[in-house]
Amino acid sequence: MADLRRYQLANLVDMNTPAAVFEEVKCNFVRYYDICEFEDVRRTFGDFNDLFEGKYPGYKACNTKYHDKIHTTDALVSVSRLMDGYMVKTGHKIPVQKVKLALIATILHDTGYIQTTGDKKGTGAKYTLFHVERSIDFLRKYFRERGYSRSDFLSASKMINCTGLGNKLDKMRFTSKWDKLLGHMLGASDLLGQMASRTYLERLIYLYREFKEGHVKGYDSEFTLLKKTLGFYEMTKKRLREVLHNVDNYALYHFRKRYRINMNLYHVSMNRQIGYLNDILKSKPKSFRARLRRSI
Repeated sequence: MADLRRYQLANLVDMNTPAAVFEEVKCNFVRYYDICEFEDVRRTFGDFNDLFEGKYPGYKACNTKYHDKIHTTDALVSVSRLMDGYMVKTGHKIPVQKVKLALIATILHDTGYIQTTGDKKGTGAKYTLFHVERSIDFLRKYFRERGYSRSDFLSASKMINCTGLGNKLDKMRFTSKWDKLLGHMLGASDLLGQMASRTYLERLIYLYREFKEGHVKGYDSEFTLLKKTLGFYEMTKKRLREVLHNVDNYALYHFRKRYRINMNLYHVSMNRQIGYLNDILKSKPKSFRARLRRSI
């Protein structure tokens, strides 16, 4: 039996360094497309860095510690891997403009947490329940400023809508089969990226604080959120299977081709997380923090 400790996502790319993650995304892109096509994605990533660091005109820096820059780059590299895995598996090349829109949509999918400079109350966590709509509003303004077409906006906005857990994807009208496929990949990557992260369990403390400020019902303590994460994991598996049509499975073909690892490391990591979480939940509510791998 393979030693699963050898196969960790964190050992492939330094996920704590957004620039390193972006280079991985670029590497996956240039396997299929000319490097000059990547310039739009590079520009948006630079704007994203400015936005989250408080250097983008009209906006404050990101002040949500769970939905932060690393959360976005976790999703970004995941969607890049799913696209690569799809092309490896099927032999069909995704149109380059659709690939670029998917990467840009992923980069901007959580901009709804960012406050404007005139917003003086609380943090961006207060927008938790409607951050997807705010992200699309930012996308609309951004695409207008950058000269994208309306059809490009519609494609990218539908992709971002696929991250809303309450949205009925089966009722959503996509403009093409590629928008549907890539929207499902973004929806899957938003889940895979966070739940497979090496620091996922520790960061749930930050998520609880965001939920509290955002008035998300059903979570009266940090420990309650940890307990309900087991149910969220089961919901995630069901959503990946029944709503997102198993697009997460394309990651296997990426890891097999790129690293000669015959495993879907996202699944491996998620299962490892839940196993460790079950151990944590055996602790008393007052001592569970000591079971986390890093201090918060």
